[in-house]
Amino acid sequence: MTPAINSAKHAGIAFQIHEYDHDTSAHSYGLEAAEKLGVAVEQVFKTLVVKLDGKQLAVGIVPVNGQLGLKQIAKAAGAKKATMAEPSEVERTTGYVLGGVSPLGQKKRLPTFIDTSAQAWSTLYVSAGRRGLEIELSPDDLAALSLGQFAALSA
Repeated sequence: MTPAINSAKHAGIAFQIHEYDHDTSAHSYGLEAAEKLGVAVEQVFKTLVVKLDGKQLAVGIVPVNGQLGLKQIAKAAGAKKATMAEPSEVERTTGYVLGGVSPLGQKKRLPTFIDTSAQAWSTLYVSAGRRGLEIELSPDDLAALSLGQFAALSA
C-alpha cells in the first residue's frame, strides 16, 4: 500500500492498480509501463516536478511519450520561469523516489497541472507511488484528488 493508493481509497473513487516487473535497466519508466501493461503510451502519464521562479515547486503531468514545456507550465502557474527541480528536493518534498513519483498522496501538496490531452481518455495511468506500480483512474478524479488544473503543458 502506498500513500497514492491510500489517497484514492480514502476518496472513494473508482480506480485500478496495475503491477508489473520493473526492469532496473529501463531508461524511461513510463514507456516501460505502457509496454508492459499493453496500453497506448499517450494514456500513461509521468509526474514531473518543477521549480517556479526559483522558489515554489509545482507538479506537471504529461504523457510519457511527450515533453513537459517549461514555458507552458510557468504560464499555467502564473510564473515567469520554470526549471526542473533537483532530484533530492523532489524526493524529499513528495516522499517518493524518482521513477515512482505519484501525483497523489505526496508529503507536501504542490500546485498541480495536468496536460489537456488527459481529457481525451476515459481513464489514464499514473505512478501509484513506486516503480512497477501504476494506478488507473479518470482524468477528472486525478484532477480532483491532486487539486490539479488542466492546461496545455506539452512542448
